[in-house]
Amino acid sequence: MSLAARITRQPIAFDPAAAEDLRQELPGFAPEVMALMAGTAGCSPYLRGLMLREADWLREAVEAPESALEAALDAPGRVAPDALALALRQAKRRVALLAALCDLGGVWPLEAVTGALTRLADRAVHLALVTQVAEEIRRGKLPGATPEDAAVAGGMVALAMGKMGAGELNYSSDIDLICLFDESRYPGEEQEARASFIKVTRRMTAILSDSTDGYVFRSDLRLRPDASVTPVCLSMAAAEAYYEAEGRTWERAAYIKARPCGGDLQAGERFLKALTPFVWRKHLDFVAIQDAHDMRLRIRDHRGLHGPITVEGHNMKLGAGGIREIEFFTQTRQLIAGGRDPSLRDRTTVGGLAALAGKGWVAPGTATELTALYRAHREVEHRLQMVNDAQTHAMPATAEGVARIAAFCGQSETEFRRDLLDRLSRTDRLTEGFFAPGATEEGPELSETAREITRRWESYPALRSDRAQAIFRRLRPRLLKELARAANPDEALVALDGFLSGLPAGVQIFSLFEANPTLIELIVDIAGSAPALALYLSRNAAVLDGVIGGSFWGDWPGMAGLRAELAARLANGGDYEARLSMARRWMKEWHFRVGVHHLRGLIDGFEAGKQYADLAEAVVSVIWAEVTADFARKHGPMPGRGAVVIGMGSMGAGRLNAGSDLDLIVIYDDQGVEGSDGPRPLATRPYYSRLTQALVTALTAQMPEGRLYEVDMRLRPSGRAGPVATALASFTTYQETEAWTWEHLALTRARVLAGEASLAGEVEAFRRALLRAKGQGAGVRADVSGMRARLQAAKPAQGPWDAKNGPGRIMDIELAAETLALIAGSPARGVERQIAAGQTATEHGRIVPDSDAQALASAYRLLWRLHAAARLLSEGALDWDRLGEGGRAFVLRETGAADAEALAADLARAAGQAEAAVTRLVGAGNGETGDGPG
Repeated sequence: MSLAARITRQPIAFDPAAAEDLRQELPGFAPEVMALMAGTAGCSPYLRGLMLREADWLREAVEAPESALEAALDAPGRVAPDALALALRQAKRRVALLAALCDLGGVWPLEAVTGALTRLADRAVHLALVTQVAEEIRRGKLPGATPEDAAVAGGMVALAMGKMGAGELNYSSDIDLICLFDESRYPGEEQEARASFIKVTRRMTAILSDSTDGYVFRSDLRLRPDASVTPVCLSMAAAEAYYEAEGRTWERAAYIKARPCGGDLQAGERFLKALTPFVWRKHLDFVAIQDAHDMRLRIRDHRGLHGPITVEGHNMKLGAGGIREIEFFTQTRQLIAGGRDPSLRDRTTVGGLAALAGKGWVAPGTATELTALYRAHREVEHRLQMVNDAQTHAMPATAEGVARIAAFCGQSETEFRRDLLDRLSRTDRLTEGFFAPGATEEGPELSETAREITRRWESYPALRSDRAQAIFRRLRPRLLKELARAANPDEALVALDGFLSGLPAGVQIFSLFEANPTLIELIVDIAGSAPALALYLSRNAAVLDGVIGGSFWGDWPGMAGLRAELAARLANGGDYEARLSMARRWMKEWHFRVGVHHLRGLIDGFEAGKQYADLAEAVVSVIWAEVTADFARKHGPMPGRGAVVIGMGSMGAGRLNAGSDLDLIVIYDDQGVEGSDGPRPLATRPYYSRLTQALVTALTAQMPEGRLYEVDMRLRPSGRAGPVATALASFTTYQETEAWTWEHLALTRARVLAGEASLAGEVEAFRRALLRAKGQGAGVRADVSGMRARLQAAKPAQGPWDAKNGPGRIMDIELAAETLALIAGSPARGVERQIAAGQTATEHGRIVPDSDAQALASAYRLLWRLHAAARLLSEGALDWDRLGEGGRAFVLRETGAADAEALAADLARAAGQAEAAVTRLVGAGNGETGDGPG
């Protein structure tokens, strides 16, 4: 059907002269079509220019818009590769013009308009991708690839993210892409393939983004994993490993809309399926509400978008009552329940609202109203962008500019202002209510012990003011109802009571709880689920200052950020002892934050492990600087080149749990200097020994704020019998001539944490060279087999839920991983990377078959999640029967098991497979083979 027969609305020409000029320059169109075109030209200089440039094509297109769209999308695929860029720009002009006229004339609904723009983006990305891959294959740069592989881009895929992934591109949108390749197609040649795909990605984005005679789409690749340090295209294995170990909450939300759009679409779908557990948690993830609310506030703060809703300058995307509010409303509810109900995982906003309404998560009337508001907001957004093809979301700052947009929408300025303000206000009211607290509830019946505790509350400092008491009266029933669900409500209440009694004031935090009810669940979760955290909270309520300040829920700053923050905090901290006390308070706030984020599902056990390690490294680094400076004031600077602190074991591997101690050793290089030069000089060896003891004391001393960490230095050469600090020459000689196999295994995870940079580099270079040399010994596996037998005899599993000790458990798998790294001569430290090193082909074949490597890695992932959860809940062995309801739910959520029986079965199966794999690697072992010097 022609365009003329379907027009239901049209713009009012804001510039009548421009409209009349178009009528004169383009005669011969049907009157209805010309009225639409003239009104459009009178509002948009950009569309006026397109109509003049594509006049001949437009005459045919208006007779059959859908056929014209298909032809425009098909045309770029019929040109030679060197003509693709020009063909895509022409397609962009035509699709943009046709979509605009069909939008402005009411011919296509919003979904058809955004769908047409998204289809063009998909087509452009795919053609640019396969064309450039074909060129790489022709030049022989893609190893092993044939011309036929170009059809699927040689295993490379572009994932559409954001609005493109959802099929919701706005009129002048850029496109967010993540480019990956299937490394399994290039065994042993992954690096060469990656280099080629990086070139393809850059050329593809150049084709799309080059603004010569217009552009196709501005492309943004920054949503890829760790974009500041990773290449523009990376392997699927690397991406999956990143998301499993380090993926953030915002990345989970981003993948709700992810969709393969170009290249090897089947490989892309396989990758997204593998990420399903990362994106969609199996539990009801209520913390997503808090995340979205915090993000809304951060966006408004960053953009200065607080204040009353006005027309001039209002941001239709990010402002109050805008598009993002509806998207957040929809996505947070999807994240809450989508893990358990796949039918809620619709990529689109409108489809997501409909799915949520269908399952009772949103009232049908609310979903209908928000859908209408969303469509209206998007139409206004499109008109803002159509004026000059600008990527803008803000209403004009002048009355004249607003009048132009009103005319573009076919309304008078007065009507437009009234309707826009009404829509923004309704959106704000509907979405803001999502975060508002509910009505006051009746509290539960209390035990006599509980009544005695609650009677004291009104005398606490936090409840001195009338305002605090008024707010708390509304909170009290909810707190008590939540506590009643704990396995031992009275014990949980004691922990909460300690928290309340330690608050210096209550209005701010009670208001925070009232505005964010999920924080009540947070406090009660801590009290009822994690005794270690609850005990700390009852004694250190000050850690909640971080929650109130907002940074508690912010992005993890990383090791470098933590180190800088602690150093800045201590810079004005008074004397040495005061700075150590300050460091303890600071460390405990961050340690508490990691535990809470883990408990609440903001991060999983793997990210918690990394964050604990980041925190410990930052503390060691800064405390080392404090200790060495204080020691130098007394005894002079370090003799010679100085020293380094090396993390061993889990610290070296960069993965700790909530209760980990630190395995450290200190190596120094005196360069022949016999002693220090200071007020109280010391000979070199006692200098470094006492310096090391000072470091250990600074970390372990029990002060009013507690200790920082327990420290274990038994992994130094000769263990307890050796000096606490080791000279570099002694260390290298010992490792080369005297060290036992177990010491070489320990060295596979060694990592310099702090100290003199050149010495750090030399130690690392020596470590790598030593591993390459010592792993080739014929007795390595026999030594490991004997050591394994002795370890299992000395440290048997402490029950069926022990994830650490026993055959096929964490220590067994770590031993196997270290063995693989040693035999492979690999510098890898983490368990996963060490296992992967064992799959590297050698002259004798792979060290470990893929099936065993998979068994070890899979078992480790399950066991680590269980171990990390157990150490957060309790300092001792996990006792399932004594866990509260919240604790059991936490463990099941972390491990992905439906119930205790399923978890026990998963645990037994994984450990059994891992045990068999380790045995195949090192032999059964009878405890008689000595792990002697290698």
